[in-house]
Amino acid sequence: EVQLVESGGGLVQAGGSLRLSCAASGFTFDDYAIGWFRQAPGKEREGVSCISSSDGSTDYADSVKGRFTISSDNAKNTVYLQMNSLKPEDTAVYYCAAVGILYGSSCQISYEYDYWGQGTQVTVSS
Repeated sequence: EVQLVESGGGLVQAGGSLRLSCAASGFTFDDYAIGWFRQAPGKEREGVSCISSSDGSTDYADSVKGRFTISSDNAKNTVYLQMNSLKPEDTAVYYCAAVGILYGSSCQISYEYDYWGQGTQVTVSS
């Protein structure tokens, strides 16, 4: 059973930083993409970033480019989202998600992700 557990959310002032973690386990496929998504109250879920375990490629939403960085520690089966220069509009519940991909494939935020974590709250105060 695939399990994804997010951590690292919290309350931070605008301009501050947070690092989210997504601990993954139970994968039955060799290659996968891990994505970060967020959903603010009253808004649709938005793809934030993703990383491919196969070729290490990454993808970012325009709204976070230059501020957020996704990375992975394969030995720990953990994906991180470093969020810098946070803005009040980054406030949301952040989810990580996973999907199996073909060997050599890059990741895309637009994939249909099959497995989801429970989410972690990020609140940025002005």
